[in-house]
Amino acid sequence: MSFYALVADVGGTNIRLAIANLTDLSMDHVQTYRCADFAKIDDAIEQYLSFIETEIHFACIDVACPVTGDKVDLTNNHWCFSQKKLAEKFGFEKLYVINDFTAIAMAIPSLSEEQKTKIGGKEPAEHKPIAIYGAGTGLGVAHLVYSGQKWIALGGEGGHADFAPTDAEQVAILEHLQHKYTTVSAEQLLSGLGLAQIYQALCSINNQPEQNFQPADITTHGINNTDEMAASAMRVFCRILGSFGGNLALTMATFGGVYIAGGIVPRFIEYLKVSEFRASFEAKGRFQPYVSGIPVYVVTEPQPGLLGCAAYLKQEL
Repeated sequence: MSFYALVADVGGTNIRLAIANLTDLSMDHVQTYRCADFAKIDDAIEQYLSFIETEIHFACIDVACPVTGDKVDLTNNHWCFSQKKLAEKFGFEKLYVINDFTAIAMAIPSLSEEQKTKIGGKEPAEHKPIAIYGAGTGLGVAHLVYSGQKWIALGGEGGHADFAPTDAEQVAILEHLQHKYTTVSAEQLLSGLGLAQIYQALCSINNQPEQNFQPADITTHGINNTDEMAASAMRVFCRILGSFGGNLALTMATFGGVYIAGGIVPRFIEYLKVSEFRASFEAKGRFQPYVSGIPVYVVTEPQPGLLGCAAYLKQEL
């Protein structure tokens, strides 16, 4: 028998909502609202549920901020709420509020071959640790481990680990960014802002004029090779992306695979395949054979947060 739940993915700009069938994790009534259009998250959920005839007793919401107690304070919008009061208001028997990257991590075991694209390596080992990272507005990082009974998402702030350059060009970029930041984290290079900063640094290092490019412009010009510095920025970005992913693979022996999520990389998967990404992923000296078989996937499922919320609920109920 099917049973249904409300799932929601809350970012800085938008809230995405759906009704999940927890039997097969399928989604219906997917809807996106702008957070700025609602004073409180309660108002957005209330409007959404007013169009839903199914009686809802369970909910899972992922949020783009830390979840450390009953109070949830969104980092990049004005919403703040109590988990307990929200559950009471809507009569939820169970309400889970989880970090957005925890949700993405929980989606991974449920992905079909059509919801991901492989970038090298062998087949993943069943129930072995998995790493997930995603470049978007920032750089999210999580791991997934199997307890013998269920999957457990291990969150953290790995995107704020120090950037580790691997060649002279990357050292020069690091030195350029050290004039701007006391600490240069991986996020300062592996994000939308990071791609722009790589481009700006390369223009400065090579004494080339800097165009007023947004990250999307750099991607387009880089892939089409219509701007020399944008092309160099894309090449460097893919190398750093690969090296960082290889470090995650080493840290947790992720023979279950490494997965790339986020809004940036899925836009240029074919370019990634022919870039130096995979070579940089495997460039771990005498541990190259150790990581060479570990598969990397780009997540192409458009709503991994909603899918992850549904998977989390199904496992916990």
